[in-house]
Amino acid sequence: MKREADTVGGHYRTRMPRWFHRPVLAGRELREVEGLLRDLRLNTVCRSAKCPNRMECYSRRTATFMILGETCTRNCAFCGVPKGVPAPLDPEEPARVARAAAALGLSHVVVTSVTRDDLPDGGAAHFAATVREVRRRLPGATVEVLTPDFRGNPGALMAVLSERPEVFNHNLETVEELYGRVRPGADYRRSLRLLEAARKWCPEVRTKSGVMVGLGETREQMRRLFRDLAAVGCDMLTIGQYLRPGREQLEVERFLSPEEFAELRAEAEEAGIPVVASAPLVRSSYRARELMEDTGKEGRRVVDRKSDQGGRKC
Repeated sequence: MKREADTVGGHYRTRMPRWFHRPVLAGRELREVEGLLRDLRLNTVCRSAKCPNRMECYSRRTATFMILGETCTRNCAFCGVPKGVPAPLDPEEPARVARAAAALGLSHVVVTSVTRDDLPDGGAAHFAATVREVRRRLPGATVEVLTPDFRGNPGALMAVLSERPEVFNHNLETVEELYGRVRPGADYRRSLRLLEAARKWCPEVRTKSGVMVGLGETREQMRRLFRDLAAVGCDMLTIGQYLRPGREQLEVERFLSPEEFAELRAEAEEAGIPVVASAPLVRSSYRARELMEDTGKEGRRVVDRKSDQGGRKC
């Protein structure tokens, strides 16, 4: 893979392959979504994390809402979200998320957040309030939450699950061996336990996780990750290429080809994960509704929220 010199600091970076080149999108829908989010003072992971799919998603009148403010208390080495001391929670934020979701006419609402280790519950009650507001405004919509690890707090997890989102998503992000370098404030096994607890406590909620590649992981390490996720009953997995959001974050070690992503998908499915999306520009919430619907085609633990009575704990 060709490498080119950075213009600052003399560092080197891997040149982005042709399959990442995207057309610049513009149009009324994109402007309307950006205006709506600005007027309602809402954050999206699309913008804060510099997602390469942001313009495509906005043009399709969809977005992934990021609650709990815009400042993260952790310092993950891959992430472009601002770090530091966050502002106090905004009690009106859940209602504004619901208003935006209704204005966009969303049928599947995805809500994520920064990590808030400064809060006793990690922001779980705020997640729950947001799901409730979305249910009130859009009773026919499905809801997906993409949460931090809440430091393994079982009460915080149950607070979110008690609102019965259709999908509970928590990203492993990378293989266990790279956590010290990539996610120094997180714990791989703790994240697995979170997904396992969600599956155990609320069997009707579909569980999901996401990982990045291109950070120096090996194929065997990825296979172990697939087996670990399958062992805790993970229903859905997204695999995408890590892209460096800024000069402060880790450099890309390698760009994987589309053919390699297809191989990873096959290996994850062989390990026992029913639904896998694997491609260079796949992200945790990219085309989330379609991925959720694929779990229905697989017939994996799809239970009607109103009719389920069998042993449910949440």
